[in-house]
Amino acid sequence: MHMLDGDPSCRAIFDRHYSRYFYADGRKPKLFVGPGEKMVLMQADGRALCVWRKFISGDGQQGINCAIYRNESERRASEMLREAMAEAWKRWPSERLYTYVNPRKVKPTIERSRPVWGWCFYKAGWSYVGLTGRGLHILEFSKC
Repeated sequence: MHMLDGDPSCRAIFDRHYSRYFYADGRKPKLFVGPGEKMVLMQADGRALCVWRKFISGDGQQGINCAIYRNESERRASEMLREAMAEAWKRWPSERLYTYVNPRKVKPTIERSRPVWGWCFYKAGWSYVGLTGRGLHILEFSKC
């Protein structure tokens, strides 16, 4: 379901996402996505959230950023991610999709005796393309 930035049910899931920033003074801004064009998607039962964002990236990334992805449901995360990707391409046809994964905050999946961060993205067909200056993994999916 398409939702609005600031929707209380979406914010509740976002508040449990590892990237959620908590202000020292306790403020909790209503809007949580950030500037730029945005698309907020929530599963009908309210147990999964995906946010796409088109903005000028400080590290030069081009395309549509998966800014938040959190699945608290029993559904397979990679399947829901593919559905969310289809919605993103309806709005931004043929754009490159990318995301950042913080390996210090995401529990890895062990695959072939090696840790993999952001496993559901790989299962949905995404690829690792590098690291940011802060050590975040950059993953992408290009339709080309």
